[in-house]
Amino acid sequence: MTSAPAPATSTTTPAPTVAAPTAAVPAPAVPGPSRSPEDPPAPGVVAARRVGLLVTLVLGGLTALPPLSMDMYLPALPAVTDSLTASASTVQLTLTTCIAGLALGQLVVGPMSDKWGRRGPLLVGMVVYVVATALCAVAPDATLLVVFRLLQGLSGAAGIVIARAVVRDLYEGVEMARFFSTLMLVSGVAPIVAPLIGAQVLRFTDWRGIFVVLTVVGILLTAVAFTWLPETLPRERRHGGGVGPALRTMRGLLGDRVFTGYVLTGGLSFAVLFAYITASPFVVQEIHGASTQTYSLLFGLNSIGLIAVGQLNGRVLAGRVSLDKALGVGLGVIVLAGVGLVLMTAGAFGDVGLVGIAAGLFVMMAAQGLIMPNTNASALMRTPHAAGSASALIGTSSFLLGALASPFVGIAGEDTAVPMAVVQLTCAVAAVCCFLFLCRPWSRPGGKDGKGSEVAGGPRIDR
Repeated sequence: MTSAPAPATSTTTPAPTVAAPTAAVPAPAVPGPSRSPEDPPAPGVVAARRVGLLVTLVLGGLTALPPLSMDMYLPALPAVTDSLTASASTVQLTLTTCIAGLALGQLVVGPMSDKWGRRGPLLVGMVVYVVATALCAVAPDATLLVVFRLLQGLSGAAGIVIARAVVRDLYEGVEMARFFSTLMLVSGVAPIVAPLIGAQVLRFTDWRGIFVVLTVVGILLTAVAFTWLPETLPRERRHGGGVGPALRTMRGLLGDRVFTGYVLTGGLSFAVLFAYITASPFVVQEIHGASTQTYSLLFGLNSIGLIAVGQLNGRVLAGRVSLDKALGVGLGVIVLAGVGLVLMTAGAFGDVGLVGIAAGLFVMMAAQGLIMPNTNASALMRTPHAAGSASALIGTSSFLLGALASPFVGIAGEDTAVPMAVVQLTCAVAAVCCFLFLCRPWSRPGGKDGKGSEVAGGPRIDR
């Protein structure tokens, strides 16, 4: 899929910090202690940098779990429909509820990690994920599979939200954007191999075997995180309180217009991706008559494009081109690709066949490599004081918007790809509007965010 640099994981040099603002800048009203760029790194941060490559692999594995959970399952959607004697819309609901669970779960786990640290909530979530995935493997009907997939999404959210928060604990500025691009390289392998693995599993067993494989992956990843991922949030930087303070924290974060702009821009772009994920099995296999193996290869090719552009962003563009400029180019490309797909699926160019549709989807997916790391980094650079809650809002918006957009791709039935293309174009245009009217990149010339706070490759507010 998702479910993306000079190596940002270098362990010998502390991550660069951002100069203090030249003028007093009121940060969002978020309770809890904050970290100054001059503060010494926490012991967990030092330990994580010392084993940087290992931590990168662990975080990459955690962020890869949601796309593994969804993408290995994609080639089996038609088979699940037949096996459980359910409609295509019901089986697509098992994907939608997993996405919704990933959205809501992040909203809960993020503030928990700000209060209790990163390791505890992560390990609990991973254990529940293993149990939920095993239950999916033995689900007797579509209704229970929908319920178990929801639980799988809720618990799997722990990995992705805490991985982002750990990156915010460890890195600043452009280095954070580079690290997110590095994570795309590690976690991006999942969308490439997941459909291929799923297709191969289906050669030897039925769709239930896919969930057995995911259960084993969950057990291994839990063991690796328990063994090698240190705590990166020291006690003195944790937030006290319960639901009330957590809600006030999020309200304060959402009160920052630019932060909210980046969150919505990234979320709507992610909805473009999820519209593709939900519709592509039926578009490729049912409408164009391709085999499961062909679908898996096309899906993997799109993932390779996303990874390649993500590495271009991290290794070449970061530090040379502002995050906003790279993000703007990515948004422009997905809009153009969306227009092309609408025209092709509507028959404006005649019957373009699978090749034309696949080419448009490839361009659209590759451009996500400019959008994902730069929206994440730009948003998190404004929130050094509540990385877990900010990560939760980023992830929740992405998966929630994806869950809301996904059902519309099948609104006209299984015989046309027009709804998929229309949903993708609509979300892409909405993402551009949020970027232009909320983030207002032109209002931060010369490295200023429009309020007087200095930035490094993007906006940041120090409290």
